[in-house]
Amino acid sequence: MCTHNGARFVGEQIRSILAQSRPVSEVVVSDDASTDDTVQIIERAWDGIGSGGPTLRILRNTVALGVTRNFEQAIMATSGELVSLSDQDDSWAPNRVEVLAAEFESRPTLGLVFTDARLIDETGHALPTTLFEALEISQAELREVRDGAAMGILLRRNLVTGATVMFRRNLLEQAVPIDPEWVHDEWIAVIASIVSEIDWRPGLLVDYRQHGANEIGVTAPTLAYKIGRVLEPRGDRYTGLVSRAERLKARLDTLGVAAEVTAAIDDKLEHQRRRAGLPSLRLARVLPVLREASTGRYRRFSSQGNLDILRDLLQPAR
Repeated sequence: MCTHNGARFVGEQIRSILAQSRPVSEVVVSDDASTDDTVQIIERAWDGIGSGGPTLRILRNTVALGVTRNFEQAIMATSGELVSLSDQDDSWAPNRVEVLAAEFESRPTLGLVFTDARLIDETGHALPTTLFEALEISQAELREVRDGAAMGILLRRNLVTGATVMFRRNLLEQAVPIDPEWVHDEWIAVIASIVSEIDWRPGLLVDYRQHGANEIGVTAPTLAYKIGRVLEPRGDRYTGLVSRAERLKARLDTLGVAAEVTAAIDDKLEHQRRRAGLPSLRLARVLPVLREASTGRYRRFSSQGNLDILRDLLQPAR
């Protein structure tokens, strides 16, 4: 678990972890320079827990590391074979660990599993949509994951929310260090999809709280939001996507992955470079966008698929 000034909700999350039907063996908390009583609330939760309970280890950062580095620190401090990620402001269903651990026990090649989540507001009341619905994760995409094609999807967009994840600790041999230009859950998921099997598990095993101060939250995919994304200025977003793809390729070059994986990453990188190199003038973008569309790479590698063709044609330069 990573924390930062989480006193308002962290007690509820800790209680839900300690109440699991299959007890956890340890809880590692990496606190990112909290100035409230987050750490004290967690420590008090262990009052009265006997020697048979889970161990508690708290890492205290005097200078905040940020989300990705803080999660990396917490993950590397774990010792168990299976690692579950936890946000400070959520709540786990009582059988979350039991259900996910059973997946790994029955499937030796499984490296990572993720789930849907119930979205709740700051008072704990359910919101109208689930996490998968808010992210517009389709049944077709989930079938592809189930059929072993997760890498192709994750090269297009991330489906995996860290708060719902459990993975085998040996995955860290390939995934760490987590690239600083990536969010930790995206990076771990895409590496897992390349070096192991990943899958999703039905069920709402996490209450994923949305309260306006989330480090990484969920935005409702309204029509106004989608139109706004199409028309937002291009800025430096695309050069950042090129850099992320380059860094993923560099990591995979050290892992000795299969030739078809390397080819897919090369195609992804070429697509991002072509999008980043589009002219500022909208009219001048038409031919290069249509040429790139003819390759099918928008469908394969853009987060919004063919909708990003329209995005690249209409977005203002700044």
